Amino acid sequence: MKAFIPNLITLLNLFMGCIAIYFAANGDLITAGICALIGIFFDFFDGLAARLLKVSSDLGKQLDSLADVVTSGVAPGYVMFQMMQISFSGSDHLFLNANALVCSFFGFLITLASAYRLANFNIDENQTDKFIGLPTPANTILILSLPFILEFENIAFFNDLISSPYFLILLTILSAYLLNMKQELFSLKLKSLKLKDNILIYLFLVLSIALVLSLKFIAVPLIILSYIILSFTNKKIG
Repeated sequence: MKAFIPNLITLLNLFMGCIAIYFAANGDLITAGICALIGIFFDFFDGLAARLLKVSSDLGKQLDSLADVVTSGVAPGYVMFQMMQISFSGSDHLFLNANALVCSFFGFLITLASAYRLANFNIDENQTDKFIGLPTPANTILILSLPFILEFENIAFFNDLISSPYFLILLTILSAYLLNMKQELFSLKLKSLKLKDNILIYLFLVLSIALVLSLKFIAVPLIILSYIILSFTNKKIG
């Protein structure tokens, strides 16, 4: 029975991803984001549960990736699709405006890039204690932060930036690249509770908390950027 517990948590991740897609399809991007974040929460704990119960399996690994394709692939892709459709419909660019629906499908490039990364992750034996490329949950959090910034921060500069079709196109391309780049990024899994063994992780967590407390939702893109920069710095120091 205990062997099924991690898989059950993974299925809850998948379930929340399905609900997130439902709300994204109906234009409720905030609720979609909340559901996807709950799914990512389950995604974090399924692996932890498997390690604690010592019931890790190939089935669990495959199921985890399949769930992530939905929660951290289709869901953020659908959110970007909806944001692009709104942005393109109000664009001064005649082609984007006239073909808003068709052009908005470009947002699903995030889904394709996420699926490719997850498949590659499953066959890559070098990503046990580190990541190569941005993990799909981190990328999902980045994309999902955009509707929250628009809804709750209400700062003209960020509203104009996020509502720009050119920004959304650029971010989608950047997102696809970050997911599959060859850069090594440090893992957030604690090897122990000792400070000297996890100095980079603790530094990142303190920085993240400080950014969230001071900038709220605007902090999310900065946290992802900090994660990438710290990884580059750590590699050079190492």
